[in-house]
Amino acid sequence: MRALLASTLILAATSAAHAGVEEAVTDHALPATEEFAEATASLADTAEEDCPAEALRPAWNEAFDAWLGLSHLRFGPLEEDSRALTIAFWPDTRGMIPRALGGLMGSEDPVIDSVDGFAEVSIAARGLFGMEQVLYAEDMAGYDTDSYACGLARAQARDLAQLGEAIAADWADFAETVRTAGQDGNETFLSESETKQAFYTALTTGLEYVADQRLGRPLGSFDDPRPDRAEARLSRRSVRNVTLSLEALRELTHALAPGETPRTDEAFAAALDTASQIEDGDLSGVADPMRRVRIESLAQEVRGIRNAAADEVGQPLGVSAGFNATDGD
Repeated sequence: MRALLASTLILAATSAAHAGVEEAVTDHALPATEEFAEATASLADTAEEDCPAEALRPAWNEAFDAWLGLSHLRFGPLEEDSRALTIAFWPDTRGMIPRALGGLMGSEDPVIDSVDGFAEVSIAARGLFGMEQVLYAEDMAGYDTDSYACGLARAQARDLAQLGEAIAADWADFAETVRTAGQDGNETFLSESETKQAFYTALTTGLEYVADQRLGRPLGSFDDPRPDRAEARLSRRSVRNVTLSLEALRELTHALAPGETPRTDEAFAAALDTASQIEDGDLSGVADPMRRVRIESLAQEVRGIRNAAADEVGQPLGVSAGFNATDGD
């Protein structure tokens, strides 16, 4: 009887851990990729109908919102063909985006008329950040419907829609690769523990990216703040990106964790509350000593989430933080 009870408990624990991976796929990854595909398809449709910046900005923002729901899943389909970097070429430390777009516009390169051709241009001219420059930069956003810039915006939107569709389709296939981890013929995941590791690493490095990049880059140092380095500064959605990223990572936490996560939930709630109190959407407050304090606190709170998740998610799953495609960015 005791042996039967012990076996039952072991089976339940194993199933709970495996169910975490299944839920991370079914409840988090697949819906996120489908939402991004739908949002980018809508963006492309909007661009075909009405391409001026004012008309495209709402659909572009919805696509960016959707991207933040999966941007941390830097394994599998997002790794292929540098898709994640193409969709979100940031940080652009060398100013490549305006140069790449300036080159296209200066020559009025007809490559924008070809879906396949545009997919071969510099990634700095593509994706959400290339499109942000067209839609929000003062020297570009005032274009007319019959201008080259209008055609460029349409090309960028079509390109994003193609990427979104491909990622959603590939994740539908990749889901089976995750589910068959450790089975004969699966050369991607040689054991179920590797799938747990992949998702947990996505969680921890996603939190690191928010703290060290989305917040750390504009924070710089007290004596040398860098507000011009904030993500999506032109569209003033830097704080929104932090908030939506944290919400997506919280969703992944709940899907992946094999048990309750009270400390992690509390840490997420504290960080999200702090983010909601930041008044400058572009994080320009980093240059003001009084407003800077709150942004510094937010960065520390995000790092605190990672520590709590190590105890309540990583330890029960039997994994620790590992290497991710964003490491070294």
